[in-house]
Parts: sequence; C-alpha cells; structure tokens
Amino acid sequence: MTRLPAPHRDVEPRLLRAFLAVAEELHFTRAAARLYVAQQALSRDVRRLERELGADLFSRTTRQVTLTAEGERLLPYARRVLEAQDELVAAFTGAARPLLVDLNSPGLVFGRVLERARELAPECELMARFESGLTGAAVEMAAGRLDMSFGRYAGLDPALRASLDQQPVRFEPMAVLLPHGHPLTGLDAVPLDALAGEIVYAGAGNPRTPEWTDLAHRLFEGRGIGVAPPAPLAVGREEFGRLMAKRRNPVLAVVDFPAMPGAELRPLVDPVPLSPVSLVWRKGLRHPGVAAVRAAAAELGAAEGWLERPADGWVPAADALVMAAGGG
Repeated sequence: MTRLPAPHRDVEPRLLRAFLAVAEELHFTRAAARLYVAQQALSRDVRRLERELGADLFSRTTRQVTLTAEGERLLPYARRVLEAQDELVAAFTGAARPLLVDLNSPGLVFGRVLERARELAPECELMARFESGLTGAAVEMAAGRLDMSFGRYAGLDPALRASLDQQPVRFEPMAVLLPHGHPLTGLDAVPLDALAGEIVYAGAGNPRTPEWTDLAHRLFEGRGIGVAPPAPLAVGREEFGRLMAKRRNPVLAVVDFPAMPGAELRPLVDPVPLSPVSLVWRKGLRHPGVAAVRAAAAELGAAEGWLERPADGWVPAADALVMAAGGG
C-alpha cells in the first residue's frame, strides 16, 4: 500500500480496538468473536484504519495473519490510546475494566496481596487467575491479555523484561515435595546436601516456567542433585498426586505451596534457598487497581519481613541485584 500524505485526522478508538484484537489473536475469526462483532465488520474496520494511516498493518495469507513492520510500530501506540480512553471513561463513570492478576497457584501468599488490594480499592474489579509460570505470563502481559503477575523477574529473557516493570515483593523460602514413604520425610527440614543423588522435578520442558527450571539448575549445581527431564504437565490435584505416586521424583517447591495428595512438603535448609519474587506488569499500564496491588504487596511485605534475607539464605547474584535495585 502506498503511503498517503498525513493530513490531520482523528482515529476512532473502535478502529484501534479492531486492530489490537487482530494483532493479539493473529486470527480474524477469533478477534471478531472476542469483540462480539461480525468478521466482515472487523475486516472492514481494519481496512479503514489502514487507509486512514496509509500503511499495511497486517500481512494476510490463507494460512496465517502476521503484523507488518508498520503494524508492530502502531501496536504500543494503540495500547496507550485505548488504556487512556478506558481511564477517561472510568474517571467519569466509575466503570474501570477488570484488572487481571495471575496468582500462580491457589493458596500462595499472593492471594493475600490481592485480598488486601481489594480492600484498598473497593471500587475496582480485581480478578484473579491461576496459571504458573512468569515467562508464560510475561508473554501475555506484553500482548495485553494479562495485567500483572508474580515471579522471578531476573529469570526472564531480556527481550521480555524490556516491555515490563517490576516491584520486588518477597524472598520466598524454598521447599521440596517428597512422595509418601521417601526416606527424607522423616526429617522436619531437609538439608540441601541430603538431596545429593536425587533427581528433582523443577518444571523442565514447560515453556511457561523456564525461569523456575533455571533457578533449580543454579541451586543444584555442584551438589550432585539432578534436574528431572520433562514430564507431562499435571493439571489439578488428582493428576498431580497420580504422577507423584507413579514417578516418585521429589519436586522443587516453596514453603507455602498448597498440600498435594501423595506428597509431603519439607523446607530446605543448610543453606535456605530463596525464590526471589517480584510483582510484574506491562510498562505503561494505566489502571487504578495497579497502585492498589503495588501498595498491598509493599504493606504486607513490610509487616511480615518478606524482603528480609536470612543469614544463611541463598539467592543467585543476578537475582539479588534485581531485587536490590527495585523497579517501577
């Protein structure tokens, strides 16, 4: 498409929403369903936006839809404009869109952060979801499908970190889930060296959690502890218990990990390995609930010493720098 001269004109938010939906789904049918419009109407809006901007935004074939270089360039602008419009509407109607926060797993302390944030901002709708893995969450935050999450920020690919902000929240003591009958279940706490010779599952092969697997490799290096090869991803307590009983690998976890069938949780000591956790969100995200979640995390962390490291605490040097530097 030949670039047109750029006379002054207003771009309708509806056209930007059409563009953003297609850019995130890379599929016109799914984007139309997401916006509750006919596919023909969605395609018409995208073509109109392309005409108004004088640029091809998508490359379309019978098999796939991809963003052009101009589409990639428009994407962050479209997000900022639509977020600003949502803010404007919310300011005069009190109807801010829900803020979607990934809490990783039910039962973790991050649920308390969201509960406190709801008390601080009762006018906001703060929605929880539970899908482990900051790498997976970061991809969705960068695409605008998720707002905030918790996890090991230093373990993200630098390209992902470039689009995100973070706030250190907690050094979470790590633990091990042991299958019933394992010799180490007789201990109240498991010295790290007692795992020598064991093959410990730490999410290897799960594309959503490479930052966790990397932390395990760093922790186990030189200690004679192996990282278990990829295994089927267990979804739900029952499937977790079945696989735990079948494979009988210890599983690397954190001390507040919820109880699972067929397993006993023991804290790790000598040293105490720490999982560095940050609150992470997309750069430029504007929503009244963001400040509430950040304030809740800071408040609980200060009251309960979440960022205090025990004298024998272990954390990778790169993570310690990230947590000390703060962010956002």
